[in-house]
Amino acid sequence: MTIIHNPKWWKEATIYQIYPASFKDSNNDGWGDLAGITSKLDYIKELGVDAIWVCPFYDSPQEDMGYDIANYEKVWPRYGTSEDCFQMIEESHKRGIKVIVDLVINHCSEEHEWFKESRSSKTNAKRDWFFWKPPKGYEIDGTPIPPNNWRSFFGGSAWKYDENTEEFFLHVFAPGQPDFNWENKECRQAIYDSSVGFWLRHNVDGFRIDVGSMYSKVEGLPDASITDPTVPYQDGTDFFVNGPRIHEYHKEMRQYMYTQIPEGKEIMTVGEVGIGNEKDFKDYTSSKEEEFNMMFNFKHTSVGESPEFKYELIPFTLKDFKLALAESFLFIEGTDCWSTIYLENHDQPRSVSRFGSDSPEWREISSKMLATLIISLTGTVFIYQGQELGMPNFKNRKIEQIKCVEGTGTYGAIKRDYGEDSEKMKKFYEALALISRDHGRTPFLGVVKSPTLVFPRMRNHGSILMNHL
Repeated sequence: MTIIHNPKWWKEATIYQIYPASFKDSNNDGWGDLAGITSKLDYIKELGVDAIWVCPFYDSPQEDMGYDIANYEKVWPRYGTSEDCFQMIEESHKRGIKVIVDLVINHCSEEHEWFKESRSSKTNAKRDWFFWKPPKGYEIDGTPIPPNNWRSFFGGSAWKYDENTEEFFLHVFAPGQPDFNWENKECRQAIYDSSVGFWLRHNVDGFRIDVGSMYSKVEGLPDASITDPTVPYQDGTDFFVNGPRIHEYHKEMRQYMYTQIPEGKEIMTVGEVGIGNEKDFKDYTSSKEEEFNMMFNFKHTSVGESPEFKYELIPFTLKDFKLALAESFLFIEGTDCWSTIYLENHDQPRSVSRFGSDSPEWREISSKMLATLIISLTGTVFIYQGQELGMPNFKNRKIEQIKCVEGTGTYGAIKRDYGEDSEKMKKFYEALALISRDHGRTPFLGVVKSPTLVFPRMRNHGSILMNHL
């Protein structure tokens, strides 16, 4: 493989992802917190980690565990205070650990002041900061019909009706997560200053950019093709993933970032792209294009999931997995692009349960095998909390114990469209047991007996890899 040599700290880094709610509870209130993260920085340093990525800690009603943000410039009180956050950043830097934070700007929370203003009236100055549409029509009983047939990622329509102004707003995720209208320049500038600039001015070292391929929607928001006539709502991603202006927006945002940092500071961005073709991946990560430094591809973590419906498992082979994983990095050959290597994050189950064996006999050796795999590939290595200990999936959780809005929303949609005793529901339960997002969100160490460190000390794995190549 030909690699264009262009040394950067983030190419040789090992990045450790932290999910604040379940990492470390410093005050025994049942939730992890920022002070808990700070208290474990020495442990993280000992792992050989170069940077931490901290999932959302911003003020939020927690409909989607903090990915529904009510205030980008305030810490959710259960996680602590702004001072706790600034101390975490300062203490990390003292140990030579950089801090990456989540940038969630495809949508916000219904509780954000911008959305409250937008929904207050059709003539409000911020009305166009979000997508508002009148009903397409009305059912016989007077129920308003959504403007198009797009399905939310969490089940049901991607539109929510607002009684106050008698229009729908778009939410491609949870009903309480209205999508921003990035076509509105004033809206974009406000997003940049509040979510990007504020944290760069408080010394973060970069961003993991949530659903970074979804900001640009196709004009007119047309109906999606009907691929499943048995349900009312269809997959609309053709109209809002890798959309017509997405690269323009990311270039603009990157230029804004440069205005907020001292000269010579090298920030890192990693975009959650998920799906696309080789050209898409190159366009997002080309150094000369100045959008993302690297991106996450979902091909390998989605292997074994039906392309028509995530919560329906299909057979896959080792070859399928190898080819999907290779797609994460082969596209950079002979280019100025860069890639990531990961097997776990807050949206994925535990890799030892998904791709190995979590039985008492094989859990440790399976975990070490997967660790050896990812530190041997090309790209920046991302490790999720507990992965270094071989944490497995939880077992035998009932549907009423599921907390993730994706799981509960999908369950509700299947129950409505197919019924509790349907074959569709049976397949959903089978998939939920393996790939529920809750698997990666259970408390750190909470399900591991006799934990064993399965990752060797990770310092300089990136440079060792590059020297080898």
